[in-house]
Amino acid sequence: MWNILLGLVPALMWGVQPLVMQKIGGKATNQQMGMSMGALIFSIGVMIFHRPDAWSINLIIASLLCGIVWSFGQINQIKSFHIIGVSRAMPISTGTQLIGTSLVGVLYFHEWTRTMQFVLGISALVLFILGVTLTAFQEKAEEVSGKVDMKKGVIILLMSSAAFVLYAVIPRVAGINGWDAVFPQAIGMFLGSMLFCSFEKKPDTFGKKSFQNILTGLFFAVANVTMMLSNEANGVALGFTLSQMNVIVSTIGGMLILHEVKTAKETKYTLGGLILVVAGGILIGLTK
Repeated sequence: MWNILLGLVPALMWGVQPLVMQKIGGKATNQQMGMSMGALIFSIGVMIFHRPDAWSINLIIASLLCGIVWSFGQINQIKSFHIIGVSRAMPISTGTQLIGTSLVGVLYFHEWTRTMQFVLGISALVLFILGVTLTAFQEKAEEVSGKVDMKKGVIILLMSSAAFVLYAVIPRVAGINGWDAVFPQAIGMFLGSMLFCSFEKKPDTFGKKSFQNILTGLFFAVANVTMMLSNEANGVALGFTLSQMNVIVSTIGGMLILHEVKTAKETKYTLGGLILVVAGGILIGLTK
């Protein structure tokens, strides 16, 4: 029972994170810098309890690169929140990330070797694609006012998801331990955030809202660490599956807490797509 509750902590933290971020407000650059600062502060605390046995060049370079790639993915995901809203962005983001990591897993790491894995995996990919398509549904402009720019939002999300997939792949390719990478990865996140924020107009990098958004970075860091603990306690299959429930929290929270406007038809499509993405996540978990 306690292991299951532990496994739900990442889902809750990652699900609440974008809701708190949007409630705090600020520019995308404020939110990005706040997240990276929060993650860095948390990683310093982790260092007190866990230090790598050796600081190898491989560990340092791979972790820094991983953090920089994450910062690119995160700032684009945040931009999508401002364009299409959390309730639209999160199912698309989660679905496309799961498609990407699944394809990399089967094509590069050859994770699927048994017939049942291919059956479950291909079924999951179909569900992801259908779910993302439903979530991205938008009624015609002449049918409803106050439209969001879905095309722009989806393009930005695809760039974000590509970076997040790379963020997940780098540690496996480099063969580094997740616990060892926490601190140097956080440094990469902070440096990458400063870099990508500098490209924006009037970034207000260290403004008041940036420091308020440190809270969102702590949510992310807690989710990241408890995900590793959950995988150790529950196994990767169950730990991964439980963590994907974050999309339920963020999507429904976006509609109920952030009051993101949708037509009745768009709401039905979004909830239907959300169910398909979650179902696909469960099937992918069963392949592991």
